[in-house]
This record gives sequence, C-alpha cells and structure tokens, in this order.
Amino acid sequence: MSPYFYREEEKYYVAVDCIILGFKEGKLYLLVSKRKFDPRRGEDTLMGGFIKPTESLSETVKRVLYEYTEIDDVYMEQVGTYGSVDRDEGERVLSIAYYALIDLEMFDEELCEKYNARWEELDKVGKLIFDHNLMLRDTIEMLRIRAATKPIGFSLLPEKFTLPQLQTLYEAIYQKPLDKRNFRKKILEMDILEKLDEKDKSSSKRGAFYYTFNKEKYDKLLERGYYFSL
Repeated sequence: MSPYFYREEEKYYVAVDCIILGFKEGKLYLLVSKRKFDPRRGEDTLMGGFIKPTESLSETVKRVLYEYTEIDDVYMEQVGTYGSVDRDEGERVLSIAYYALIDLEMFDEELCEKYNARWEELDKVGKLIFDHNLMLRDTIEMLRIRAATKPIGFSLLPEKFTLPQLQTLYEAIYQKPLDKRNFRKKILEMDILEKLDEKDKSSSKRGAFYYTFNKEKYDKLLERGYYFSL
C-alpha cells in the first residue's frame, strides 16, 4: 500500500466549465443550459463537469465538450482557474474554464432538448450561476485578443464561407464595424484562403464567392514567424 503522504491536507473538488460559442446570422451565441441539481437547480449555467479520478484535465474537457456538442476536433483554449472560497455554496470547488468555438452547422439541435439547453445571443445572456458571468467576460476579452493575432475565427464558420460572412464574424467578436477594404486586403495578403468557383447569391444577384480556410498554409506562415494582425 502506498503511504498516505497528504493525510493532513484538505480535499477539494475540481471541475471544468466550458464556454461554448457558436456563430450564425451575424451574431455570436453562447450555449446555456438549466442546472439539473442543487445548489441553484433550474438556473442558467455553462456546460461543465467534475474531473474523474481516472481522467487527466484534457480528457475531462474533451469529454464534457463532446457530451454537449457531439463534435470532435473542437478549437478550445484554457481561460483560467477560478477558486474563490465562496464561489460554490455546495462545496469548496475549483473550476478550470475553457472556451470552445464550434461550427453551428455541425451541431445537432436535438442535444438542446436532451440537456434543456439553448443558444443565447451573447449580448442577451443574463445572470448565470456562481462566477460563470466572470468566466464569460474573461473569455470574450481573450477571444478578441486571439482573433487579432491568429485566425481562430474560422473555427466558428462552416467549411465554405464568403468574405462578407468572415468580416461579419470579426465584427461580432469586436462589437464594432471594420473597414471592408482594409479587412479584405489583410486577409487575402495572408494567402490562407482558397477561392471556390461557387457563389452565394442569397443576398445579391451578383453574389459573393465562397472560400475555404487552408490550415496547412497558415501553419507554414507560423513556422516563418508570421504575425497576423487586423
């Protein structure tokens, strides 16, 4: 039997909370559900779960994200650790927050019914349990910084998209209009988009060409020390 090295130390719960974001019709959305157990049963909450004894932190995050989205290969990044003494009135719980960006075209809406969840417009999100609103605010600040330095926004778009759709996404992230000519110039100069012959004519007769994101080209830019900046 292994010696009990930490017998005099207190034990605490460790959880993971996921800020799951999607994008459609020019707006950012947050996946919110109704909490199924006490404390705060029935109140709005982020998606999360406790770390199991046999799991690593990354395994827990992947499990939670897949459970609520059923999507593999999700872009995610750690936001931070939240450990205020009174953050959870149920027990002393430390929570490690991650944000995830998903393509809503891949999301199965039946999962919302399964988990009593909904997609809430980001600027209409109300009071969440515990310190989840703080996690969300920290996520948006981090997302804006990341989006200005690396093209993570493509994770929120379908496989093929137009330049107006891409610009609308970045305007939703920054909550401000961007100069059309300057935005397109910087994006196209990177040479990380593949232009398709197909056009989207849903908003005009002339239409807008579809593009796809070429991750291999972007990775090569990174190897050369390229710094993406809007």
